[in-house]
Amino acid sequence: MGTEFYFAALALACGCGTAIAALGCGIGQGLATKGALEGVARQPEAANRIMTLLIIGLALIESLTIYALVLGFMLYGKLPDPATILNAVN
Repeated sequence: MGTEFYFAALALACGCGTAIAALGCGIGQGLATKGALEGVARQPEAANRIMTLLIIGLALIESLTIYALVLGFMLYGKLPDPATILNAVN
């Protein structure tokens, strides 16, 4: 019971982890862009500073997605081949 649950959880983490991270980062980037555009609409003279801070913030948000992708690849490398899984289940 333990090994097949471990393999299933690991495969699920590889498949869904990056997708969930991308969804969260996409929502965060949308909210950050919305806030920056509202700030520029209120104070057009501060547009250069707001856009600089927006780009820095978006780069940090995007780095979280890249970290999740790297972690997904690392977990994928820990998955055994299908023959090993079938032998463990039987």
